Amino acid sequence: MPPAGLAILLGAGPATGAGIAKALASEGNLAVALLARRAEALSDLEKNLKEQVPNGVFASFATDTSPDKLRQAFADIKAHASFKDLKLRVAIFSIKNSAKKPFMQETFDEFMKPMEDYVGGAMVFAQETIQRLFADHGEETLAEGAEKKGTLIFTGTLGALRCNAEYGSYGASRASVRQLAQALAREMSSKGVHVVHAIANGRITNAEGEETQTGKHIAAQAVGSTYLFLHNQHPTLWTHELDLRPAQEKF
Repeated sequence: MPPAGLAILLGAGPATGAGIAKALASEGNLAVALLARRAEALSDLEKNLKEQVPNGVFASFATDTSPDKLRQAFADIKAHASFKDLKLRVAIFSIKNSAKKPFMQETFDEFMKPMEDYVGGAMVFAQETIQRLFADHGEETLAEGAEKKGTLIFTGTLGALRCNAEYGSYGASRASVRQLAQALAREMSSKGVHVVHAIANGRITNAEGEETQTGKHIAAQAVGSTYLFLHNQHPTLWTHELDLRPAQEKF
């Protein structure tokens, strides 16, 4: 069976990203464009995913979150033979972002770097995603009879809501992406674009040991399954934000 559409995943690493990609392909029948910084690691991930999902369609694109490279990655995806005639359905921004330093030791440039790399990357990723969704599905609104065009998901953390000491830069950048997601949801929902901010708390792993099975850790593929559930929601009820936690999490 040919893929039902295309998914783009920025942050395709060996744990969370791998589990999400596997679910998108095996459960959602989506071809997956894998984006991350390290070309060699991406190539290994692509190979492993093709072994695990023999009928899956995967291709990797090495990029960071700088505007020029990210825009080029989207152009390369559009031109890639594996994705010919496929319409974009899901786009996921799921990159790591961590910075800890006593505030009085911060420099302006170090404090602002996550703003450029993480928040700026989220902005460009969102623009490129929405532009592609409009190109693939048209710009007719839901009120005009359009169907859902696709789903844009930002994977965040609890740091977007509240922050600990020495995590000022981290918290500011995480909260900024959360606010970006909220603004986009308000602007784009009526146009058929479902925007989600998912707060992931707890260790996410591909390991299938007892700690994962008993709910101490989050299974990476379960994150992907949840993202597919969100994508399949009908416009009569769209989840904008949700909190993902392992069952044994204390909160």
